[in-house]
Amino acid sequence: MNPVDALKNELKQIKDLKGAINLLYWDMETYMPKGGTEARARQVSMLEAMAHERFIGEGVSKPLGELVDLDSGKSLNGLDSNTERLSFEIWKDYHRAVALPKEFVEELSRTASLAHPVWVEAREKNDFSLFSPHLEKLIALKHKEISYLGSNSIPYDTLLDEYEPGVTTEDVEKLFSELKTDLVPMIKAIQDSGVDTKREILQQHYDANKQWEFSEVILKDMGYDFNCGRQDKAVHPFTIDFHPTDVRITTRINENNLMDCLTGSIHEGGHALYEQGLDTDWYGTPFCEAISYGIHESQSRLWENLVGLSKPFWEYYFPKLQTVFPENLSNVSLDEFYRSINTVKPGFIRVDADELTYNLHIMLRFEIEQMIINDNIEVAALPSLWNDKMEEYLGIRPETDTEGILQDVHWSHGSFGYFPTYALGNLYNIIIFNKVNEDIPDLNNNISNGKFSPLREWLKKNIHQVGRKQTAKEMIQSLSGENLTAKPFITYLRNKYSEIYPI
Repeated sequence: MNPVDALKNELKQIKDLKGAINLLYWDMETYMPKGGTEARARQVSMLEAMAHERFIGEGVSKPLGELVDLDSGKSLNGLDSNTERLSFEIWKDYHRAVALPKEFVEELSRTASLAHPVWVEAREKNDFSLFSPHLEKLIALKHKEISYLGSNSIPYDTLLDEYEPGVTTEDVEKLFSELKTDLVPMIKAIQDSGVDTKREILQQHYDANKQWEFSEVILKDMGYDFNCGRQDKAVHPFTIDFHPTDVRITTRINENNLMDCLTGSIHEGGHALYEQGLDTDWYGTPFCEAISYGIHESQSRLWENLVGLSKPFWEYYFPKLQTVFPENLSNVSLDEFYRSINTVKPGFIRVDADELTYNLHIMLRFEIEQMIINDNIEVAALPSLWNDKMEEYLGIRPETDTEGILQDVHWSHGSFGYFPTYALGNLYNIIIFNKVNEDIPDLNNNISNGKFSPLREWLKKNIHQVGRKQTAKEMIQSLSGENLTAKPFITYLRNKYSEIYPI
């Protein structure tokens, strides 16, 4: 068997094992009884260690060593460009994995599995002290991970690279500086405008079952294949894949806020379309994986914001929504509803934030994560630091841990370095969407008629099925002819919100 086929065969089996592991994670966050935590932590940590051992074993190293130098990743034997890219992407994953001892992988998995349900409990009880011992252990393990991988001059870069390859803290800081320069005065002008967008329209009682049913109608229209997926409820919405033919999403419902469920479902549906749209011919390899977490977030944020908060989208869905909730919406106009869902107002919860203030939430988390990783700030100091940063960035101060430091799930998974990808996703998505509009001039007309297949198929062909044949930087350059900047996103925000507010 030639080395490429041998790699594909071995990686497919490893990916199947990881799919089984993900099934245990999905169950842990949806249906698993609390009493199963200890046993589940043992199960997933053992399987994670098995998958890790197999990935760094001879089944991968031997055929990979026929294609690249295992120390440097340099290709051998004059490979064609496709094989060279594939083998280099596999080598990057292998090189990172081989630096991590099996015992470490097992310990990190077990620690995170035990931490997550405690985070849920701490969130419910509004008590950070319950979660802080687990967070301390996870932070210590992330420092150990950095030591194994070989720290860059900035330790945080080592973790950021896992989620957004090739992007550094310096890159993110430059982009955030661009964003902040324009966002802060824009938000202030909106706050000073005195415009009433009637946000109370959304804050009536909306039946949970009807919200759920309507969210699934939208998901089906988007093209989410329920034969290859399902939607469930979770404390923090997420998407998880076992194979492109089994991609599951979760959302949450607030009976006193209509958009929590709908935007959550649309957002996760965007992630799921990416996973369902991957090229299964390369299953198990980097060519059947997302380019980066930022590009993944670009897909969820594109569907949630650029489509799901747009006027054309609600030209189609608002009459349908009125028939579902006539007592709430029969006397509300489309324009009133559109303005209400696009209200700009600083709030405590990131996932509920509007398009302008959302990135400020990411900036404060980015700064805090750097202090955790680079400066070893004490965990006990984090709640007050979080509140200080929120007051600095958003002008509001949380009164509870639940609406402050405990609101996000990521640290309970040990996912330090993830948060910047949300803001990068916002910057990527408008560049992608502008290109879609060039290629599909009647896109808005399609959306206003509930016709999403042209958009979905464009994304599948040009983003999803690319896999890791391109980096995020290469993709953005190919779509726009330029390096990534915040300017297209700022232009989009200014154009959209100047129609709602006098800015």
